Amino acid sequence: MAHHSFTSFDPSALDGRDLHGKLLGGIAPRPIAFASTVDAAGQPNLAPFSYFNVFSAHPPVVIFSPARRMKDNTTKHTLENVLAVPEVVINLVDFAMVHQCSLASADFARGVSEFSKAGLTPVASETVQPMRVAESPVQMECKVLRVESLGETGGAGQLVVCEIQRLHFRSDVLNEQGQPDPNALDLVGRCGGNAYVRASGAALFEVPKPLVAPGIGVDSLPLEVQRSQVLTGNDLAQLGALLDMPDETEVNDFKLLELAELFMDYEGDGIALEHAIHTFAADCIQRGEAANALKAVLTFNLG
Repeated sequence: MAHHSFTSFDPSALDGRDLHGKLLGGIAPRPIAFASTVDAAGQPNLAPFSYFNVFSAHPPVVIFSPARRMKDNTTKHTLENVLAVPEVVINLVDFAMVHQCSLASADFARGVSEFSKAGLTPVASETVQPMRVAESPVQMECKVLRVESLGETGGAGQLVVCEIQRLHFRSDVLNEQGQPDPNALDLVGRCGGNAYVRASGAALFEVPKPLVAPGIGVDSLPLEVQRSQVLTGNDLAQLGALLDMPDETEVNDFKLLELAELFMDYEGDGIALEHAIHTFAADCIQRGEAANALKAVLTFNLG
């Protein structure tokens, strides 16, 4: 099991900007809500917010938060707009438009169109007044259910709770089952400071969900395996996700067929043998062969 040292902080003792930086840098990546709104006169506004996520499928609810400005405690045009006209289009941001999204985040004067400033194309919505962003691969037309203030000081969140009325997916981002393909979407997320993350290509990996039945668990593994100097916590979890322990015959057969040379090479040196077996198991896990890895680590107990 991991042993690390930690630096701890009391949020109430931190300067607001310092706390803001630690939160946004430590809670990452975050999806981006590129929110399109209109004011009472129908003037458009477009701004990105990374305090955002989906919170319900039935009803379909998303929440984003245009927090009060840290520098002067003023509110953002987006918040003022949804209070006046409780509608919003939340556009998701892909890599091809990330710089346009960043440009739109500038503090333009009221009445200035971020669509024009960022070179983005407004498209009429079907159920709400605010326009959609044509360049966005996913657009959600929403009615605002309520706005909840978390405070009146700089940095305080202002939760905008939205129910989706219409979903628009660019056709090329849907797979044959009609579900979004993450590589085709090529979405970006926010990290701390100026950092973003691109959710496609080599950045994507799969972790099978333990839906069939609970696995055997890390605690079922021999103690010397749990305390391995080679196998990581992720490695152990992949062993613990397996549904069954192999029986002694399977382990013996695996030892004879796959590990005989290792046992001969390190005969009389139990520490080196254990390290070699765990290294072999780690390689198996990297190849997606967790069942073989479990058989390997269990051979050490056979002698």
